[in-house]
Amino acid sequence: MPDSGPPRPRARGRGANWYRGDCHVHSVYSDGELAPEQLAADARTAGLDFIATTEHNTVSAHSVWGRLASDDFLVLMGEEVTTKSGHWLALGIAPGELIEWDYGVDDNLIDRGLRQVRESGGLCVAAHPYAPYPSGSFMYPYEGLDAVEVWNGLWVSDRSWNADNEAALAEWGRALAEGISTGRRRPAVGNSDTHLEGQIGIPHTVVLAEELSTESILDGLRAGRSWIAEAAAVDLSLTAAAAGRTAGIGEHLSSQGESVMVRAHIRGVPRAAVSFHTDLGEVHRAALSGSGAGTLEWRTRSEDTAFVRIEVRHPHGGMAALTNPIALI
Repeated sequence: MPDSGPPRPRARGRGANWYRGDCHVHSVYSDGELAPEQLAADARTAGLDFIATTEHNTVSAHSVWGRLASDDFLVLMGEEVTTKSGHWLALGIAPGELIEWDYGVDDNLIDRGLRQVRESGGLCVAAHPYAPYPSGSFMYPYEGLDAVEVWNGLWVSDRSWNADNEAALAEWGRALAEGISTGRRRPAVGNSDTHLEGQIGIPHTVVLAEELSTESILDGLRAGRSWIAEAAAVDLSLTAAAAGRTAGIGEHLSSQGESVMVRAHIRGVPRAAVSFHTDLGEVHRAALSGSGAGTLEWRTRSEDTAFVRIEVRHPHGGMAALTNPIALI
């Protein structure tokens, strides 16, 4: 594919809105089997508004994506930094900016790469922390990372969920209460890790952004104003309301001692089991009808609950969607 230059960092989009995107995608420019043209076409078919190009230890694809982006399709520049002791995603880096990767956990060099990405306004994501292959498991501490990929679609036989994702989700969930209390929580993201046809968008992250631009998408991810879906057919919202105030995913609700009503609207997951999770673990569970659409409510108080998030699972236990938390303070 001839070079067309890097894509613009901003697309027209739909203004302030929820945007669907896959931030872990490989092409023939590293170890993927698909050309960028097909990836772009498949992403649109999957209902995505943006993707990130994240080739292993190379930025050679950055210069070919310019003509594949458009007013309604954003392409972020990135790299999968594939070290000897785990992989991480550098998202929103400058076109052609290569992040160092040839080191292991004993070399104490990861902080240099994380600092480079942060100084350029980018986002650092721990990738597939429990991936079942050499160097795939993330052996570094999460300190310095901005987010954690708790849902990775690559090594999955049952649609897009497996035991490795379950372990990553559990680890992330255990750290939420401390992260919220200290202001150092790391939001969850989900990506396909596409290498083959039919993988893109399974799963993907749905982000609330002021506009369809690299800066706004990264701001939404960084703040945790996002949730993860296995497909574009799945949709949800989660709010918490008290004393005339309402907060959504990634936001804080000050309830001033009032009762808090947590409300979830879900569609696209027939007979799903929806569970509400707090710093006490799972606190409430309800089922959706065969139509896959419904509204569920649960009531709490901020003195009893530090945060609330939900998981939406298929009857067989596989994940259909999960959210970042609403903090209750």
